[in-house]
This record gives sequence, C-alpha cells and structure tokens, in this order.
Amino acid sequence: MSEYKIQSRAYTKLVFHAAKFPHCAVNGILLAEKESVGKKPIIIVDAIPLFHQCLFLSPMSEIALTQIESMAESNGLFIAGYYAGSELYHENGVDKTPGLKLADKIAENFPQACCAVIDNRHLSLDQTKPALSVYKHSENRWTHGAFTLENSKITLEAVSSLLKKGAMKDIVDFDNHLDNPEDDWTNSSLNHDLNQLLAMY
Repeated sequence: MSEYKIQSRAYTKLVFHAAKFPHCAVNGILLAEKESVGKKPIIIVDAIPLFHQCLFLSPMSEIALTQIESMAESNGLFIAGYYAGSELYHENGVDKTPGLKLADKIAENFPQACCAVIDNRHLSLDQTKPALSVYKHSENRWTHGAFTLENSKITLEAVSSLLKKGAMKDIVDFDNHLDNPEDDWTNSSLNHDLNQLLAMY
C-alpha cells in the first residue's frame, strides 16, 4: 500500500521548479490535507517552491516556513513534507539531498512527513515515469517510502506537454519573491491555470 499520494498539481509544480532552474539546486515544501493525518496514504495536494540559491536553514527559510504555515492553515492544509533536486545529474539519492536539515525539522513536527527527491535522470520533455523518489522518516533517518502519482499516465503526458510549451517559466519561488515582492510565491494564478489545464488531459 502506498504511504503517500501525490496529486497532479503538486507534482507539476515541483517539476516546473527544477525545469525553470536546471543549473541550480532547488527545494520546496509539500502540503497535505489535514484530513489525511493519521491515515494512509498521506495526500500531497500542493508544492510551494522555496529557493534556487541558498537551500539551507537560514532566517529566510524560517520566514518562508512561517508564511507557508499560515497560508496552509487558512486553506485546511499543513506542511507534510519537503522536496529538493540537485543541480548535478547523478545526485538523486536522499543522502545528497540539498537542505536535508529542513526536511528533518519538518519531520520533528510531523512524524509521517515525506522527503521527495527529484530524479534528474527522468526529468525530461517526454516523461514516461515520475521523476521522483519519495522517502519517509523512520528511526531518525530517511528510508524509501511507497508513493503513487495521481492519474500517473495522464499527469506525465500533461507535464510533458506543458514543459514543451515553456510553462515552467511562470512558476515563482521564494527567491523570486525576495527579489521582487510583487512576485506571488503562492502561485495562485498558476494554480488556477494548472487546475484547468490538467483537467483537459
């Protein structure tokens, strides 16, 4: 049985984040429905892009987490995980995950937290399998966890099509927001567009 279910919008956004900054390591936060606490699978409904410059615990990450937590609370969601991707093609394991201490901190507050690692080997314009490995926190370390991608075949086809159209350029992370406060780190417009576009596939 899968321990996590990643919905299409969450997967699309974390792939977009990595694709927008292919020369950088990226990271972000995963949000789940409060109703899934204590149940299996934990349903990951959204991804909030954090940084593509400095991925480690810092005052800026603390500020970001506080704002994300507040936004999630008002939408019936909570911080349930962390995602990251390396700028190096072959570094796809959890041990090499940038900013892993941030994932550890999330797991302190939510023991069922997951850490999703973007697998650069499968990050392409024609995705045939999820470009992702998911880990769970157990006995103070991260071990492989089972996950499913919502409507996997359709989601991968949709993401591939959107990447070919350059849609990843529209995603905003917290670094972008810090550079220009008018940039919306919640990606509300993109979320709306993704909900409509993904429904077409």
